[in-house]
Amino acid sequence: MQRQVIEYRGEPVGIVVPDADRLKFIAVKFHVIDLDEQLFSSADEVRSAIRDLVNRRPESAATP
Repeated sequence: MQRQVIEYRGEPVGIVVPDADRLKFIAVKFHVIDLDEQLFSSADEVRSAIRDLVNRRPESAATP
């Protein structure tokens, strides 16, 4: 497994890197920093967590 760019609404917001048998998310945008260094089982799980995080925030804070 290799590094992979993760996008949200067409904008790169981070990468995932292999960490043992999981993927570690490295945030590169402030609006997803709460997920920085969290471990996930798949890139799709990361994308879902990003959607959930952004949807919990007020609209003005969620916009990249």
